Amino acid sequence: MNDYLSLLHDAVWLVPLLPLLAAAGNAWCLLQGAPGGDAAEPPVVRLSEWSALGALLLLLLIDLSAWLYGMPGERRLGTWFGTASWQAEISFLLDGLSLPLATLAALIGWLVLRFSANYLHREPGFRRFFIVLGLFLGGIQLVFLAANSLLLFVGWELCGLASFLLIGFQQQRTTATGNALFAFVCNRIGDAGLLFALGLSAWWQGGFAWPAAPGSGVGIELGALEMRVLALGFVLAALVKSAQLPFTPWIAKAQEGPTPSSAIFYGAVMVHAGIYLLLRLQPLLARLPDIQSGLLAIGLLTAVYAWLRAQVQTDVKSALIHAGVFQVALMLIAIGSGWTALATWHLCLHAAWRAWQFLRAPSWLELASRRPAPPPAWLARHRGVYTAVLQAFWLDRLGQVLLVQPTESFAHDLRRFEHSFVDRAIGEPGQGEAIDPALPLLRADGWPGRLLATAAVLLQRLENHLLPRGRGGEAERHLRRFANYLANLENLLEQPRYLMMAVMATFVVIL
Repeated sequence: MNDYLSLLHDAVWLVPLLPLLAAAGNAWCLLQGAPGGDAAEPPVVRLSEWSALGALLLLLLIDLSAWLYGMPGERRLGTWFGTASWQAEISFLLDGLSLPLATLAALIGWLVLRFSANYLHREPGFRRFFIVLGLFLGGIQLVFLAANSLLLFVGWELCGLASFLLIGFQQQRTTATGNALFAFVCNRIGDAGLLFALGLSAWWQGGFAWPAAPGSGVGIELGALEMRVLALGFVLAALVKSAQLPFTPWIAKAQEGPTPSSAIFYGAVMVHAGIYLLLRLQPLLARLPDIQSGLLAIGLLTAVYAWLRAQVQTDVKSALIHAGVFQVALMLIAIGSGWTALATWHLCLHAAWRAWQFLRAPSWLELASRRPAPPPAWLARHRGVYTAVLQAFWLDRLGQVLLVQPTESFAHDLRRFEHSFVDRAIGEPGQGEAIDPALPLLRADGWPGRLLATAAVLLQRLENHLLPRGRGGEAERHLRRFANYLANLENLLEQPRYLMMAVMATFVVIL
């Protein structure tokens, strides 16, 4: 029985792989020019649904074995890469934190796929949506099941890529692409923090394993300053991904994507990825009360911000997203207070409830019997506060000025440089003039191209000049003369007196 359980636990790598294979299969069909229309939709849906269902059933079997025989713990499958001092392993952690969240994410992902089959029927980009959603389902399982921070980073980036592609799903709308850019740039700050922490982990800990509890004898004990610097990198990544202050405004712009993506990304699963990262780092954070106090303060401020913003929303998705941010802020408060078990239960319950609410959002106008409630009277009386809440305390504008506009300006500068210098210097393929009338096929455009072509012509002439024309050619005579010089030099060096001089010269150089 233990052998079968071991095989079952070692097969956990199929959980993230199955959705990724489905996405790859759909992408291959798209690249091969598979026909569209109504007939093409069922195969796409079946491939995505069955892969998600297979991952869910495998996780349920692992959950059952963990309930009956205990948690499997870490499963090492092999070494990815490494050096003599550290290695990056492909390993998965099956414990009381990762298994419930991975199972919940698989269940919600499967339900969202079934919902999307009807919701996106005859929608342009139907196959593209299921490709990107498969990338996300594989990435989020890597985040939840990774036994080290490097493997988590791979899933983290897959989720970020899928988020960017789905926010800008309506590619013809400038609002959607602009919001996708805003969310992408903001999340790069968190990715930079995560990369910073990964580098420090490899340097200080000799690997990427999650920090163990103090006194456990596992891993390398870090100093107080090292622990704080390492934790700050991870905390920055968690705050950005879970849209906590001052990075909250990006998540409201992310609602440009289709409703199913909003449900699984920002309502149920991905918005909790930062909270999961902090829960995974609890042995490290428990040794840093000052950072925990900072998380508590940020959670309180974000909760107040989200509550005020929710008072002035007039559409259901915006109201739900700010309500979700408020709940995530409460989880951050619980983590800052050391109540990790409460935060874990809160995360699971909130993910399930919020996914249902987002999936019901398109029919909310039919379900609701009245208009949205007006803002509270006390808020309406204070015009300054009311204006600040409407403007999201100008955090949105601040992000545009400090992040998005510099990025766009840098991209425009690169484009101008390419157009005014690179294109003129190198030229375009198929353009240009012949350098030598005798060699009409040798064409070049721009000064680098002309320089290379001229060098090629000169080398060709040199080769023609030195080309042996049978025995006794000029090149052969030069080679024979050079060989005679080398033979004479070798004969001199073989003489004992010259050999002793070479040995003495070597000792002089060494000493």
